Amino acid sequence: MPTALRKNGYKFRYWCEEGNEHIHMHVYKGDGIAKIWLEPEIKWEYSKGFTVRERRDIERLINKNFETLIDHWNEFFR
Repeated sequence: MPTALRKNGYKFRYWCEEGNEHIHMHVYKGDGIAKIWLEPEIKWEYSKGFTVRERRDIERLINKNFETLIDHWNEFFR
């Protein structure tokens, strides 16, 4: 499972078999896990174990590092 970004204890990762899906990230920290679509728009698929504040932190990190996340995905799958 490649890791596209590690920040503030959060790991933004994706599965190697998911290249046929729209770009998205699985986010992990402690017992928390989430799946967030980055394309065609940023949208939460699910979130388990994250507080509202942590979800806001994740969104800020996605917005701040959006190009890095997209580039990492594209370099791996294309």
